[in-house]
Amino acid sequence: MFSTPESFVSMKRIEIVIHEERLDDLIQLFHEAEVYGYTLIKKAGGFDSTGERDQDDFILEQYNAVLVLVCDKNQADKLLAVLQPKIKDFGGMCLISDCQRISVL
Repeated sequence: MFSTPESFVSMKRIEIVIHEERLDDLIQLFHEAEVYGYTLIKKAGGFDSTGERDQDDFILEQYNAVLVLVCDKNQADKLLAVLQPKIKDFGGMCLISDCQRISVL
């Protein structure tokens, strides 16, 4: 049913939600931290302390972007060192969790 524990690799899952207009700045930080693999979801809606970001609003186009990446602990530490001082300026949040990636055999 499930793979054996040897086929899993312990990783960190990082989910970042920011104002989409700051996306280029965030990607620049990724390059500084040598992070090149991530999944990007544009035009995400939501609500937080800065108000509502409605993905269906065509008059006031203010969207969020969601980036998801999986990396080892060292890479996560490197990214977070450059991200933490900037995340508030990006109008966002960052979630970090432990995860298991299936090893490619």
